Order: sequence, then C-alpha cells, then structure tokens
Amino acid sequence: PDHPITITPETRRVVVTAGGKTIADTQKALSLREASYPAVIYIPREDADMSLLARTDHSTYCPYKGDCSYYSIPSGGARSVNATWTYEAPYDSVSQIAGHLAFYPDRIDSFEFL
Repeated sequence: PDHPITITPETRRVVVTAGGKTIADTQKALSLREASYPAVIYIPREDADMSLLARTDHSTYCPYKGDCSYYSIPSGGARSVNATWTYEAPYDSVSQIAGHLAFYPDRIDSFEFL
C-alpha cells in the first residue's frame, strides 16, 4: 500500500529510435506508474526489432517487480549500453509487463508519442 503500482494501456502510438533506426513501433504499449515516479512506457517485444538489441550481463532486482535483464542498442553507440530493460518473469502483481521492454530516454535518439 505504501508503494502503489498501476498499469494501464497507452492510448497513443509509441515509436523508439536509436542509432538512426526504428527500434520499436507499437500501438499496444503499457504505461506503468509506480509510487511517485514518472510513468514508464513498456513496449511489447513483438513490436520491437529484437535483432537491433544485444542482451547484456547487467541485471538488477526490484522488490516490487522482480529480476530485471538489460539490452544494449549497438547502433546507438556507447550511450546506448543497457538502454532497455525487461522483466521476463515479473511478480504476479505486475504480470502484464512480461514480454515487454522499457527504454531509458537519455540512451536513445527519440521516444515519440504519435
């Protein structure tokens, strides 16, 4: 109760670019609001070009969502290392984000809502 998380469908189309390439383009994104943090957009992997991502060994743990894995975007250069993250087996309370990716806005070229 002291750390609420809500997940809602994003109504706008979302396009992510890095290294001059479209990394993701979706109309099925989810908006996750966690406590007082800004909303984070999660994009289905099926709407991302996974061939443009490279899995890394970096990982973190969130007590509210679970174990987190990361991908870099090689075409984005050094600033795009660990630019995207995913919860492959999130806790039941946030199970909707399984199979989705989120991006650090400062590690990509653009994150557009259309």
